[in-house]
Amino acid sequence: MRNTEAKFKAGIQIQPQGVSVSEMRAAARAADEMGADSIWIWDHFYPLFGDPDATHFEAWTLLSAMAAETSRAQLGTLVSGNTYRNPELLADMARTLDHVSGGRMYLGVGAGWFERDYTEYGYEFGTVGSRLRQLEADLPRMKDRLGKLNPPPVGRMPVLIGGSGEKVTLRLVAEHADAWNAFGPPENFGRLSGILDDWCAKVGRDPSEIERTVAVFPNDVDDIGRYTDAGADHVIVMSGGPFDLAPLQALIDQRDS
Repeated sequence: MRNTEAKFKAGIQIQPQGVSVSEMRAAARAADEMGADSIWIWDHFYPLFGDPDATHFEAWTLLSAMAAETSRAQLGTLVSGNTYRNPELLADMARTLDHVSGGRMYLGVGAGWFERDYTEYGYEFGTVGSRLRQLEADLPRMKDRLGKLNPPPVGRMPVLIGGSGEKVTLRLVAEHADAWNAFGPPENFGRLSGILDDWCAKVGRDPSEIERTVAVFPNDVDDIGRYTDAGADHVIVMSGGPFDLAPLQALIDQRDS
């Protein structure tokens, strides 16, 4: 599936490890002022690389501060571990932040994978299969709760599912999601996007209804046409921290050229 639009969305994931809250807030503010279309953080409780005991902050609480610091970019987690929070609560948290941000939130969710989060916080890690089955059960609960909340979200608040599982995850995207995130390189992303199209055909979903987002490393921001040719609507560079926004600027320059 090729993105035939000349323009794509340019986003950044600012990773909340080895930093202070003030640095994260300043980085979000700077990215917003630069013209980022989206700003994301991951939803983990410990660093994923480097010093395993470096400073680290919880995603949704931090997003509330980032929402107040920004005015333009969409915001979200890339992505929330489904079993870290009750699905109705997660929907309510996202709806509340949609109001804080003036209608700029995504509800990003995935099955979860980082074992340390589970074991140190007392969640059952289970298996890949059990986590996917729980995600399948919880997605309708989230969407049902969103329909009951008073007031409802301000904006559209897309449900984004992150993951690359060809047999289950991409089927869940076709059945439930407004957006989908996977990783590069372009060949991998394009192949998975094609499988998602196949799932859409099987479940009777128009594949153009699903926004395709791809997360890339800072050293892979040149020639983003490789990703738009592979079907990407939205490219998100995974920053190593809040200190170097040059890869985001490279995306923005290509978006606007």
